[in-house]
Amino acid sequence: MALDEKILARIRQFQKNEITEYHIYNELAELESDANNRRVLADIAKDELRHYGIWKGFSNAEVQPDRFKVWRYLLIARFFGVTFAVKLMESGEEGAQENYGEIAAVIPEAEAIKVDENQHENELIAMIDEERLKYIGSVVLGLNDALVELTGTLAGLTFALQNARLVGVAGLITGIAASLSMAASEYLSTKAEGQEKDPLRASFYTGVAYVLAVVVLILPFLLLANPFLALAIALAGAIMVIFVFTFYFAVVRGVSFRKRFLEMVGVSLGVAGLSFLIGLLVRLFLGIDV
Repeated sequence: MALDEKILARIRQFQKNEITEYHIYNELAELESDANNRRVLADIAKDELRHYGIWKGFSNAEVQPDRFKVWRYLLIARFFGVTFAVKLMESGEEGAQENYGEIAAVIPEAEAIKVDENQHENELIAMIDEERLKYIGSVVLGLNDALVELTGTLAGLTFALQNARLVGVAGLITGIAASLSMAASEYLSTKAEGQEKDPLRASFYTGVAYVLAVVVLILPFLLLANPFLALAIALAGAIMVIFVFTFYFAVVRGVSFRKRFLEMVGVSLGVAGLSFLIGLLVRLFLGIDV
C-alpha cells in the first residue's frame, strides 16, 4: 500500500509511542516484586510490542524509543507508585488514540489497535494491585482533617494573638495532638469495621498525612515575624498540598480533578475565613492583647 508522507510520519510517531511504552512497561515489570503486578505489566508490554510490529509493517522502518520518557516514568513510578505512573502515561496518549481513528479509513488496523488500547490494556491496568492505594482513604482522612482543622485554627489564632511565634507554637501543639488522635481513631475505626486494611498501617498513613500537612502549615509561622504574611503563605501551602494530592487521587481513581480540587479548597478556605472572623471577635470582645 502506497502511503503519503503525512500518514507515514504519523505511523512513525505511533511506532515511537508504542516502543517507548513497551520499554516502560517491561522495565516496570522487571522492577516489580509482586508476582501478579509483574505478570500484568509484562502482558501490557507484549501488547505494546505487538502494536509496534503492526505499525512497522506499514512504515518498513525501525524507530527508537524516547529514552527520556522511559526514564521519566520510571522515576515517577518509584516516587508515586506504578498505578499513578501508568495511568498518567495512558491519559497522555488519548490524543494518539484519536489519531488512530482519523487514519482508520486508510489503515483499517488502526481501529483495532484503538479498541485494544481502550479495552484490553485498561482492563489489565485495573488488575494492578498496589498496597498504597488500599490506604488512600486513610490518607484522605488525615489530609482533609489537618487542612480544614488547622487552617481554621491558625486563622483564628492569627487575629486573636497577632504573634507569629505564639501562633506557630500553639498550632504545632494542636497539630501533633490532633495527628495522634486521628491516627488512634483510624486504628480503632478500621479494626471495628473489619476491613481488609491492616488497622496499624491505616493509622500510620493517616498520622503521617496529618503530620505532613502540619509541617507545611506551621513552618511559615516559625520562620517569619509577620503573622499575617505567615498565614497567607500557610494558606498558599495548603492549596498546593490540595492541588498535588487531588491530582494524584484524580489520576489513580479516574475522577474529576477540578470538582474535587475546588471542593477541598472551598471547604478549607471557608473554614479558615470563618475562624479568622471568630478570632477577630474574640480579640475585640475579650480584649486580648499579646
